[in-house]
Amino acid sequence: MGRPVSLMGLCFWACLFSYGVAGSDSQSSPGAGTVQVNVSIGKNAIAEIDDDFVCATMDWWPPEKCDYGVCSWHRASLLNLDLSNKILLNAVKAFSPLKIRLGGTLQDKVLYGTPDLKQPCTSFVLDNSTMFHFTEGCLPMARWDKLNAFFEESGAKIIFGLNALNGRTIPPQGPALGAWDSTNAKSFIRYTVSKNYKIFGWELGNELSGRGVGTTVTASQYASDTISLKNLVLDIYKGVEPKPLILAPGGFVDPVWYKEFLDKTPKSLDVITHHIYNLGSGADQHLVEKILNPTVLDNEIEAFRSLQSIIKSSASATSAVAWVGEAGGAYNSGRDHVSNTFLYSFWYLDELGMASTFDTKTYCRQAFIGGNYGLLDATSFIPNPDYYSALLWHRLMGRNVLRASLSGTDKIRAYAHCAKASKGVMLLFINLDGNSAAEVAIVNNGTPIRNRIHYTIGNKTIQFPRYINDENVREEYHLTPKDGDPLSRTMLLNGNILAVSPSGEIPALKPKYVNSSSSIVVAPNEILFAHMPYYAVPDCS
Repeated sequence: MGRPVSLMGLCFWACLFSYGVAGSDSQSSPGAGTVQVNVSIGKNAIAEIDDDFVCATMDWWPPEKCDYGVCSWHRASLLNLDLSNKILLNAVKAFSPLKIRLGGTLQDKVLYGTPDLKQPCTSFVLDNSTMFHFTEGCLPMARWDKLNAFFEESGAKIIFGLNALNGRTIPPQGPALGAWDSTNAKSFIRYTVSKNYKIFGWELGNELSGRGVGTTVTASQYASDTISLKNLVLDIYKGVEPKPLILAPGGFVDPVWYKEFLDKTPKSLDVITHHIYNLGSGADQHLVEKILNPTVLDNEIEAFRSLQSIIKSSASATSAVAWVGEAGGAYNSGRDHVSNTFLYSFWYLDELGMASTFDTKTYCRQAFIGGNYGLLDATSFIPNPDYYSALLWHRLMGRNVLRASLSGTDKIRAYAHCAKASKGVMLLFINLDGNSAAEVAIVNNGTPIRNRIHYTIGNKTIQFPRYINDENVREEYHLTPKDGDPLSRTMLLNGNILAVSPSGEIPALKPKYVNSSSSIVVAPNEILFAHMPYYAVPDCS
C-alpha cells in the first residue's frame, strides 16, 4: 500500500510526480444528482480502539454444514483448511498483525486430543438428532501444531474459544446444569504452553448467555466458571509473560444477564465479548434492501449503548473492555451473491465505524474464510471485497475516534478517526444512495476549515512546494464495484481492479492525491476514505 503522506518523507515528492496531484477537475463534478452534505468533526476523542481493531474468525464447521440447501463451508474448517495456500498466508500477513478468534457454534462440542482424553480423537459427524446437528469433534495435537506453525509464520494474534459445555448436563428445557469441567481444557492449555505457542487470549464458550443458542448457562454459573478459567491460566502461565487475556461470554447482549455476569467476575475478566447478526437470516429475500436501509443499520446502536452502560455501571468491579467477538451480518453463513459482494462492505464498514464510537476495542468478522460471508472465498481463497475494506480500515483508521456529525441526507454514513500514520484526520464516507452523489463540506462550528500549506510531524514541519499552488494535498481511496454493480464480487480502488497476483501477493492499496481546495465528492454507491493530514485536531496531535 502507498503509505500516508505524512510518513513518506522524501519519497512523498517522488510519489507526487508518479501519481500526480489531482485538482478539482479530477473529482466528480456536482450535478443535478448531487446532494450537499455538511460534516462537522469533533475536536476531542470520544472513544479509543485497539491498533489491531480489525479481527476475523476461523471456524470449526465441516464441509457437511449446509444452510437452506447450500453447503458453503467446503474445506475451511480449522481441522481441514489448506494451511499451505500462499494467498491465505499473504492475506493474514498483510495486516501485520491480524487478530484471529478460533471458535464458533461447534466450539462447545470440541474435545482436545491430549493424553488425558480417554476416547478416540475423531472428527465431527453430521447427526441431525443432536444439538447443532453434529456430534462431538476432536482437535488432534498434530493439527494444533500445524495451525500454530501457520499462525507464527503469518504473525497472527490468536484468541482460542474453549468448550464451555464440557461436563454439563443439557436438559430439554432450561439452562445447562452443573459446573464447567476444565480437565480437558487444562491439559490442552498446558500442552500449548509447553510448546511455547503464543495465545493472545482464551475465551470461554460461544453464545450461551441470556437465552442462548442451543442451550444456555446462568450468569452466576458462567461467572464462577470464568473465575476458574482465570485461576487455571494464572497457574499454568506462572512465570510466563505476557499472560493471555480472559474473554467471555461470546453471546448476544442480554442486559440483565450481562450485568450479573460482569458484576460477579471482579478482576477475572479482561474482555466482555458479544456477537452481532443484525441483518437476520441469510435466506431473507430483503437482505439487499436491509443493507441499504439506514434505519436497519442503526438498530444495532442500542446493543452497543447498552453494553457500554453496563460496563460503566460495573466500573468499580471490572476493568473489562468490550469486543465484538463475532459478526457476520446475516446468520446461517450469510447469503451467496450478497454477503460476498461489494454491497456487504456498506454493512461491514458501517459496523466498524459504529462500534468504534462506542469504545469497542476490537471487532471480529465472521469469518476470515468459510461460509458466504468469508473475507476470502472458501474454495479459491481469492479475497472478497470486504477483505480489502478491512485491510484499508486497518491501515488507515487510527486509535482515537472523533465525533462526525452529518447533515443533508441520511443516506451518507460518516465516521472520523485520527489518522493512523499522521497527526491529521481520516474520514470514512459510505454512500448508500445508488442515484445521488454527495458533495461534502467539512465544517468546524459552522465555518469551513481553512487550508494550511504545511503540517508538523514531531519536531519537523513539512511544507508543500510552490508548484502545488500553496494548497495542501489529501489522499483519497475511492472504493467502487466493477461495472457499477453493487452485487459485483470485484472491487475497484480509484478505478483499478483489486486482485491478487499470479503468485498470490495481495495488491498494493494506493491512494490518489487530491488538491484539498477541491470538493470531497462521494459517488452513488461508493465508499471513500479521505486522509487530511493538514487538519489539526487536539487529540490527534
